[in-house]
Amino acid sequence: MAGNSFGQVFRITSFGESHGEAVGVVIDGCPAGLEVSIEEIQAEMDRRKTGQSDLTTPRAEKDAIHILSGYFEGKTTGTPIALVAYNEDVRSQDYEHMKNVYRPSHADFTYDAKYGFRDWRGSGRASARETLARVAAGAIAQKYLKDQGIEVVSSVQSVGNIVAELDLENMQRSDVEANEVRCADSDKAN
Repeated sequence: MAGNSFGQVFRITSFGESHGEAVGVVIDGCPAGLEVSIEEIQAEMDRRKTGQSDLTTPRAEKDAIHILSGYFEGKTTGTPIALVAYNEDVRSQDYEHMKNVYRPSHADFTYDAKYGFRDWRGSGRASARETLARVAAGAIAQKYLKDQGIEVVSSVQSVGNIVAELDLENMQRSDVEANEVRCADSDKAN
């Protein structure tokens, strides 16, 4: 049986499909009392949002995050946190002509092999849209870590044979955010 949950202490379970009603995540193991705002979560959602450059899909989704549970008066309650973003730009009919064909460079075949069932509507859960759940959960994990004095900064290191020279000791988030590739080496990013 295939699973959709990750982690032990801070455990996330993602749900939803690319061309279904919504995509979301349930977080279990987040301590009570963590101050986090919807704006902080949304800021991370906006970083992954589609249509920001030629590098992403043009699909127009707002990725507006909604907190359904585990949150009260600006703080986590210690109970499971449910976050959801409702899909707005759903065009399943765009994929109907590929109903019986695995798309090249996509995870259609592996999805079918893993689940024994194929959701041909934009690859279902095998779509990059599923990363929305991980980003939403990551925003809360990032806030918790920051409160513990830990900041995580990541950068694209290589694409094909282009390898960035990164100064890991001094890398700042502003360096990463300075270009659409999100690479702290601005020369290689261009």
